[in-house]
Amino acid sequence: MNLADLNKVAEAMVAPGKGILAADESSGTIKKRFDAISVESTEDNRRDYREMMFRSSEAMSKYISGVILYDETIWQKAKDGTPLVDLIKKAGAIPGIKVDEGTKPLPNCPGELVTIGLDRLADRLAKYYEQGARFAKWRAVIDIGEGIPSYACISANAHALARYAALCQDAQIVPIVEPEVLMDGSHDIDRCYEVTEFVLKETFQQLYYQKVALEGIVLKPNMAVPGKKSAKKASVQEVAEKTVKLLKNCVPGAVPGIAFLSGGQSDEEATAHLDAMNKIGGLPWKLTFSYGRALQAAPQKAWSGKSENVAAAQRAFTHRAMMNGLASLGQWKQDLEKKAA
Repeated sequence: MNLADLNKVAEAMVAPGKGILAADESSGTIKKRFDAISVESTEDNRRDYREMMFRSSEAMSKYISGVILYDETIWQKAKDGTPLVDLIKKAGAIPGIKVDEGTKPLPNCPGELVTIGLDRLADRLAKYYEQGARFAKWRAVIDIGEGIPSYACISANAHALARYAALCQDAQIVPIVEPEVLMDGSHDIDRCYEVTEFVLKETFQQLYYQKVALEGIVLKPNMAVPGKKSAKKASVQEVAEKTVKLLKNCVPGAVPGIAFLSGGQSDEEATAHLDAMNKIGGLPWKLTFSYGRALQAAPQKAWSGKSENVAAAQRAFTHRAMMNGLASLGQWKQDLEKKAA
């Protein structure tokens, strides 16, 4: 493992004013997104859609540091025969790859899941590296509900995340460590804080046990937010303050950066929260975005599977990327959204 090179990639992934595009939707998830815009989820349509984003030269060169790809996408070629990874590199962004294989029910833990995919991961990472991937992603999913999460669930997922991270660094690939506490329940922001604190502390404990070098990772956590069904909403300022406090309590300063997931927040909410955290300032790590839906919902709608809509979709994508780029510097303002509209 060459830690200096891993650190260089990790720092580039969280470069000021830039963030990560999560374009690693599984076949099932992208089908749902395409169903919503009445587009058939064929291999060609998926490629055309992603190619449209990777060819958005302004967004990709100015505001996107890296792109998380799905296994199908990393091997695909654009319509003109150019490998999609080459389009990403040409724009100055770094290709990455989602390597977990989804979730399975965790034995003896009703309603809880564990992420799978460690078997043969070392072999897959070597192939992905050869194909141009310089970072990877693995997502652990923690649900809040009646009597859950259990310690068994948190510990199993943190252990798998740490094993994955160690294998990545061994393959000279930067691991994005993503422990996601879902916002699906009716819990309030304080319950989210409490569970996320437990999850992050356990995750860093396991990373330490697996000898993972923190200078060569990027953390992708959820923010401290109330559940979607919670009767108690939280202001942008409260989310920002509690999330920053939480991270300061849990994340060592050696970590180069934290790239948040949007996790079901609306486009603007995800941007406003990130901006408010960066306005607090004085943090040991860079705070940026690794958004999927919050970057893609607008361009998806604008595109709707029609080639004549490509330019409009690219404008929508560039706008969202720019707003989040500004938020990662603490320079976003609500009226910039209105101007674009």
